[in-house]
Amino acid sequence: MQIYRDWKMIPENAKGTSAALGNFDGVHLGHMHVINRAQIAGPLSIVTFEPHPRSYFAPDAPNFRLMNAQAKANRLEKNGVEQLFELPFNDDLAQMTAEEFARDVLADGLGLSHVVVGADFCFGKDRSGDVDLLKSLGERFGFEVSVVELITNPEGKPASSTAIRKALSEARPLDAKEMLGHWHRIEGSVGHGDKRGRELGFPTANLPIDGLHAPKFGIYAVLFDVLTGPHKGSYKGAASLGVKPTFGADKPCLETFIFDFSGDIYGEDVSVCLVEYLRPEQKFSSLDALIAQMEKDCVIVRDILQDL
Repeated sequence: MQIYRDWKMIPENAKGTSAALGNFDGVHLGHMHVINRAQIAGPLSIVTFEPHPRSYFAPDAPNFRLMNAQAKANRLEKNGVEQLFELPFNDDLAQMTAEEFARDVLADGLGLSHVVVGADFCFGKDRSGDVDLLKSLGERFGFEVSVVELITNPEGKPASSTAIRKALSEARPLDAKEMLGHWHRIEGSVGHGDKRGRELGFPTANLPIDGLHAPKFGIYAVLFDVLTGPHKGSYKGAASLGVKPTFGADKPCLETFIFDFSGDIYGEDVSVCLVEYLRPEQKFSSLDALIAQMEKDCVIVRDILQDL
């Protein structure tokens, strides 16, 4: 997949495509409904924004993102996207009127022939533009516009990132999967931790969750994919998500003990999907008590993951 991180100086061979336009946080089933509609002319393209506009306008708000930029790009590529226009959401873009965005970015900059959006799409300064205005501007500036109705669940509620965040906060990863159409994943590069897991006989791969919506803290059965390096492949493991209350840590992270694995993956890109929640975090009175519980957790997790 080719990624362009601006709307200026786009090569001519990347123009003229049909593109789905939106934030696509989580790339859930509702998003895929929009994306699939864009498979019309030329390579499938996506137009999205980094950082998420909500982060730009409310930088001090609680973390809400389901995916970082890397995870979103990986998921889009898996779904057949060939071109990703990852536009920098900055002061210039935030101040554009709806007309300027349609003309300067979509038509002149990206040279799109067809734009696909969801029915609730808004754009331009102060979110002044809606789908009807986008259609009108498309006629003026030479691109077609398709509007896709929102898909709903059996209760008639639209598929939404909000509902997915709620499921994750309530330790319901399977319900989140039903709305996403795939397991919820946390992705990034493996960093160095305090090495306590290795000393306890359970070495872990540590991932920060900075900027992401935090699922309920606790112990999870996980599938663990190493995306780069000599150990690239798929594994299984038990993970602790949270702040390690036994040791008094204050910065949340995801620590995964990978079953039957001993390789060095520091610095490698990995993807961890949350399959099932076992129990909350707890503070243990001794290291022996902690180790005994970890051994029990691993037995349970192996059983959960045996058919995956």
